Amino acid sequence: MKIAVIQMDISFGKPVENLKKAEEMVRKAAQKRPDVIILPEMWNTSYDLKNVSAIADRAGSPNAKKIGELAKEFGINIIAGSVADKSGDKVYNTSYIFNRQGDQIAKYSKIHLFGLMNEGEYLERGNERCIFELDGITCGLMICYELRFPELSRALALDGAQIIFVPAQWPHPRMHPWLILTQARAIENQLFLVAVNRVGKEDKAEFFGHSMVVDPLGDVIYEGGEQEEIKIVELDLNKVEEVRNKMTCFADRVEEVYK
Repeated sequence: MKIAVIQMDISFGKPVENLKKAEEMVRKAAQKRPDVIILPEMWNTSYDLKNVSAIADRAGSPNAKKIGELAKEFGINIIAGSVADKSGDKVYNTSYIFNRQGDQIAKYSKIHLFGLMNEGEYLERGNERCIFELDGITCGLMICYELRFPELSRALALDGAQIIFVPAQWPHPRMHPWLILTQARAIENQLFLVAVNRVGKEDKAEFFGHSMVVDPLGDVIYEGGEQEEIKIVELDLNKVEEVRNKMTCFADRVEEVYK
């Protein structure tokens, strides 16, 4: 499976501008004929939380749905990163997933909100984890901060995930945890982890990129730089079964003592 990682800058509180850039980058990525394209977290509004209720998508429209149209146009699966998305009077951090026909096959709202930024004052948390299939491959999804919650990635692995996708906005000075956690989640769950981080500056925050694609042994297949870029990374999904058969962590679990 070929994955196109889109590492992009995001304009604070400017959804029209951000959609234009995202569409341009998706179109460039599509020319390389990947199987899957993935965008970063909250790419429609960034973290303009004070205004997010006014500028968020409404049930994925117009931003996420436009990405779905591109999935159909190019015949490519697209994980539309995540967007600020309003449902009723509540705003969620939601990822929309589209298949090659442009059909929405899944969506996921971030469960673990970032207390350090008081996300819970502005965003509603989701309450269901996300498992879906792309071209017959079982995948899971987490968002940014959720890399710090091994319970969620393990639950996705037990659901059958061979790949976990992680759209993110992860800033300095926390680059070291980002690099370690992406590898740890892949190693402990013996799967591929595809983590897509944004770049650019926003007020006092600086986002370092370094998007990561890590294999089931924890080897880094791709690590991005600190500028906008599009990278095609090929995954050999046979490696998941090979690693799990050799290092029998799942078979050796003793579930009754974990409860």
